[in-house]
Amino acid sequence: MREAIEDYAFSEKMSVDELVSQMEKAWGFTAGKLAVGLRIMERMVEDKKCVKFLSFTGNLVATGTRGALKELVKRKLVDVVVTTCGTVDHDVARCWKNYYRGSFLMSDARLHGKEINRLGNVLVPNESYGMIIEEKMRPLLQSLWQKGIKEFSSGQLCREIGKSICNESSILYWAAENKIPVYVPGITDGAVGYQTWLFSQDHDFRLNPLKDSGDLNEIVFEAKKSGALLVGGGISKHHTLWWNQFKGGLDYAVYISTADEWDGSLSGARPREAVSWGKISEKAKKAMIEGDASLILPLMVSALITRIGKTRRRR
Repeated sequence: MREAIEDYAFSEKMSVDELVSQMEKAWGFTAGKLAVGLRIMERMVEDKKCVKFLSFTGNLVATGTRGALKELVKRKLVDVVVTTCGTVDHDVARCWKNYYRGSFLMSDARLHGKEINRLGNVLVPNESYGMIIEEKMRPLLQSLWQKGIKEFSSGQLCREIGKSICNESSILYWAAENKIPVYVPGITDGAVGYQTWLFSQDHDFRLNPLKDSGDLNEIVFEAKKSGALLVGGGISKHHTLWWNQFKGGLDYAVYISTADEWDGSLSGARPREAVSWGKISEKAKKAMIEGDASLILPLMVSALITRIGKTRRRR
């Protein structure tokens, strides 16, 4: 049966959920995909048999989108986080220092002379990044080492960071508080990872990524069903997909990405390609939303929180 497209209707008191709900009938191009993706997320969160993965890249944590990611963890709408070292870097740094609004068109040579790093249109002064991370990480590592803890997986390290040097604005803080594991397969690829290497030069200390693999193995093989919100690409996306192939693939999958598929990259690959690898089930509910996650994710998280709240109040 054909469904007619309807125009948006607006009011002064319209909620984000009401706006997004209209996208299902207003349709459009990306709007229709966002509406479908949100429905899948809603079903995934409400599926009690489903282990819910959240995968995202660190660049988003340098922006206010960190707050949207934090809410998913704080409200226990996800069970496992897989991300990059950049996430740990920016999450720790922004607990203590500010990042600033900038422009894509600023003079990078001039910024370098002022010891300011540019991440897209976000400005990250050295004092707000490498310097504060070293200031916070060195005493933490020293304290753990003195307690006799001389080997860490990324999951263990993220938990200790969340417990010790983060605050309530932090993704890692809430992950530790809610006992949600955070895995960083590329843990040495950033400032926090560099600090662990630097510490190891004069201490008997090492990182053990194989422990993360063991943990993920247990999570996946004990899961009756699994689903994932995969934001961006790279190692965090692949790691999430990789492990879920061993249980027959994800049962729910929502991608948000700006990457193209024509170059054969994992970052640009659509959910349908993952089906061929067995990383997403043939019967899975899946959606691909092309667009900037700093715009799409806050809309989805806001609407999702409203919908889940309404559902739980009715019970």
